[in-house]
Amino acid sequence: MIVLVLLVGSAAGDYSRAVRGRRSGSGDRFRGKSRLRTLVEPAAGAVIRTFGEGVEHVVASHHRRRLRRVGWEHAFDGAELDYSRDATFEPRAGNKVEVLVDGAAYLPMLAEEIAAARSHVHLLGWCFSPELHLTREEEPVVLRNLLSDVARRIDVRLLVWEGAPLRVFRPTKRDVQAYMKVFTRNTGIQAETDSCVRLKYSHHEKTVVIDDRVAFVGGIDLTLHGGDPLDSPKHPSHGHIGWHDAAIRIEGPAVADVAEHFRLRWRGPGEERLPAPEAQEAKGDTELQVVRTIPERVFNSLPDGDFSVFESYVRALRSAQELVYLENQFLWSPEIVAILVDKLQNPPSDDFRIVALLPARPNDGADVSRGAVSALIDADDGNERFLACTVYARTGPLRDLVYVHAKIAIIDDRWFTIGSANLNERSMFNDSEVNVVSLDVQLARTTRSRLWEEHLETSEVDGDPTRIVDELWRPIAKEQLARLESGRPLTHRLVMLPGVSKRARRIAGVVESRVYDG
Repeated sequence: MIVLVLLVGSAAGDYSRAVRGRRSGSGDRFRGKSRLRTLVEPAAGAVIRTFGEGVEHVVASHHRRRLRRVGWEHAFDGAELDYSRDATFEPRAGNKVEVLVDGAAYLPMLAEEIAAARSHVHLLGWCFSPELHLTREEEPVVLRNLLSDVARRIDVRLLVWEGAPLRVFRPTKRDVQAYMKVFTRNTGIQAETDSCVRLKYSHHEKTVVIDDRVAFVGGIDLTLHGGDPLDSPKHPSHGHIGWHDAAIRIEGPAVADVAEHFRLRWRGPGEERLPAPEAQEAKGDTELQVVRTIPERVFNSLPDGDFSVFESYVRALRSAQELVYLENQFLWSPEIVAILVDKLQNPPSDDFRIVALLPARPNDGADVSRGAVSALIDADDGNERFLACTVYARTGPLRDLVYVHAKIAIIDDRWFTIGSANLNERSMFNDSEVNVVSLDVQLARTTRSRLWEEHLETSEVDGDPTRIVDELWRPIAKEQLARLESGRPLTHRLVMLPGVSKRARRIAGVVESRVYDG
């Protein structure tokens, strides 16, 4: 199947080059080719779409069979707005939460909470950079130094993915081992690596638990790999890539579930078994559910895995009636994209809109997300119900890319999730991930408003979301894309995602996704 797809994509490219070559000939020959192009290009595009959809169908069928074998096939079929029914953790009422948008909000608060810890600090992540500055004061708080200071009086445990087995991906095992030496040399920090997921996949969650009293869950890695996570909602131009990300601070009963996930993961020196986390009393009025991706046959206590991140997304997206708002590093899961395509082809109402905020240049798989976006544009069929955007850092005539690394979804201002899971196959089925989900209307609406104020650079975001998308999002993003493509300075940071008009990306995305997702 893959070979056939590549051949079709190559043929389409050869045809396109042939058309360009004829333009240097006589006018009659060019007009003749133009007529041929009118006949052939739609057919080529149809073939590309057909093969692309075929590959995606094969991939989705494989995942369905795989989850059927471990009793999770129902995760594909949910259609009501609800919590995951089979997640390891139940929804917990009584939480106090704060959504922290961008590193300038998250990193200093994290530093403050770690410094005040009384019994233990547990950090779990994809990668940790010892030299990361959590604050940017005259004397900044450095991650390694802070953890070392705290480790002199209480337990500090740091668990990180072992690193990529192949040197073409970062961080490599050698990178991680070098970081571990810096973290542990004369510090008292217990730092361990782990790689019990399958070859090529990673432990990707980003959680911090302090004293079993407060937990942080989100997408912000405590590392400089890929970029500096400390950025502000104003995203000024710094001459390097900016960073848009988010996390949530939790107090209350849900903290014990985040702590229990760390306990599952931690073995430490001598196969140390941590005690069960302390249950917390109610601290607020927000209900949360901790959902995860844990592949099957990774942990003895979860032989069938936990695919509640995927189940939650499927339920929420299928139930959407008015608005799907996504911020994500990637958008290429064929299962997720298929649901969105169906929503666009069979919209639940005239006011239904999908808005996706994505990076202009992902670290991995740029064409993959663009292939999915192209499929969604095609499904929208000119009805302007779908919009894909990105953001740039901007100061006067200067601009820099902003890397969209957040993993947030808000559905109908009723369903909200935030965490480490990307909308790709790795996060849905193969990497280990932690998200939280809430059906708290106030939390969903307030978070969306904060994010839209940042991206639209205005506080006028109250009212009908459809109107705001049509009257603010689309005109601003479209105008800024025209400025970007003509080389003029941007007057706004929001830009329509560039480079998604070529139908060939539909096939390139599908094929390339196999490299990254397997």
